[in-house]
Formats: sequence, C-alpha cells, structure tokens
Amino acid sequence: MPKLSAGILMYRPAESGLEALLVHPGGPFWKSRDLGAWSIPKGEIEPDEDPEQAARREFREELGIAPDGPLRPLGRVRQKGGKVVAAFAVLGDLDAGSVASNLCTVEWPPRSGRTVVFPEIDRAAWFPLPVAREKILEGQRPLIDRLEEMVASAPD
Repeated sequence: MPKLSAGILMYRPAESGLEALLVHPGGPFWKSRDLGAWSIPKGEIEPDEDPEQAARREFREELGIAPDGPLRPLGRVRQKGGKVVAAFAVLGDLDAGSVASNLCTVEWPPRSGRTVVFPEIDRAAWFPLPVAREKILEGQRPLIDRLEEMVASAPD
C-alpha cells in the first residue's frame, strides 16, 4: 500500500495573476536542484488522522506558521515513488523569507554510517503559476492546474 501524505498549496492574488507558495527540500541531496524539485508543504498522515488536520500540522512544522482559513480540497496525486498526496488549497499570504522549518536527521552520504541534521525545507518562495509549474515536482504539477481551475470557477 502506498504511503499517504497530506499537504497545503497556499495561494495569493498578485498583479501578474495568482501566485503559489512552494517549499524547497533541505539536505545535501536537494542542495543544487531547482526545476522539478520544489513541493507543497506536506507530510505523512498518522494512523487514524484526518487528512486536513495532517496537512495543517505539516504546514506548521515545515514553515513554522499555522495556516489560517478554510482548506479547499484539490484531490490526490501520485508521485513518481508511489507516494499519494492528498492536497488542499488555502488563500493566504506569509513572508516566505521568515519561515522556520523543523529539523531532520539523515544518513549522509548513504551507507556511510554518518548522520547529518538539516532543516526539512531550506527555503520557501512565492511563484506565479507558470513558474510554479516548472519548479514543482512532476507528480504534483496537476495541483497547480486544479488550483487555477478552482479559483477560476469560484463565484465572486
């Protein structure tokens, strides 16, 4: 059975159109990667945990800020490795430069017996939707399209 995660795609209106908040994973593996490396803040759902609550918890852990406002479902996507992500959208605005992520411990280099500690995410940034489509992991790209459709079809 694939692992199930939950996450939040925060968005805001801007002069050039909608912008999406994405996070860049921390650690040595992702250090030099950019296009196709960014993600929505997300993490594994605990047994018997509500996906919406898990998404809120993960957002807070990865960014150091609790998301405010109602979450709107964006459905599920499957990433290349098989992980399934239940995603939600929330209208919001935050200073991407002031995020404070939780820390992770990983063996690095692999099979070396050495462990390193690093932030789960090393940065967050706002991107116009066309740029967000290039930055986000391939398996999460449909979330950008779904967000755009959701906002376009919302009553004023």
